[in-house]
Amino acid sequence: MKKVVLASLFMLNFSQAQEEAALPFETIGDYPDSYSSETVLIRLIAGLGYRYHWASKELRSEDLVYRPSEAAQSMRQTLEHLYGLAETIRNGSLNQVNKRPQDFTQMTYTELRKGTLLFLQEAVNALEKMPPQAIGTHQVQFQRSEKITAFPYWHMINGPISDALYHTGQIVSFRRTTGNPLHPKVNVFMGKNKP
Repeated sequence: MKKVVLASLFMLNFSQAQEEAALPFETIGDYPDSYSSETVLIRLIAGLGYRYHWASKELRSEDLVYRPSEAAQSMRQTLEHLYGLAETIRNGSLNQVNKRPQDFTQMTYTELRKGTLLFLQEAVNALEKMPPQAIGTHQVQFQRSEKITAFPYWHMINGPISDALYHTGQIVSFRRTTGNPLHPKVNVFMGKNKP
């Protein structure tokens, strides 16, 4: 019986390790070949992905419930907000509408983390396939009921992308406060961990 339990635990840990290894943005990756609106956006989103990958990795239950004050959002609520921001970034890169309101409260921490990283990867993939300057034709669109409101893509930079960077920094700060600091080899300037 003990061997069966140990084998099951090994398989569970192996499966979790495989899933973690498959998640994007463990590093930012290589530089683009040239500067364009699309390649700059790709690098910005990949930088966000790298920061989020490590900020959200291996959070514990005590991390997720942490909030700096009663009026503040918990780390879990911040992760839900980041999931919505990543979906908006993905949808903007695909020129798709964002439907509001949304509810992510039933998702697990693992689902939120994986989904956020995959949304950011989809945004990068869409931008990589885009013809030069095509991003200028995209809009940030929100739908509430039947009403759709559209904004120039510029709002993606000062809105969801900047907001996601801001909240990823909160996760780093929160986890430091809960005694689970960011991996010491994370190097956001280089976009890859120190050896």
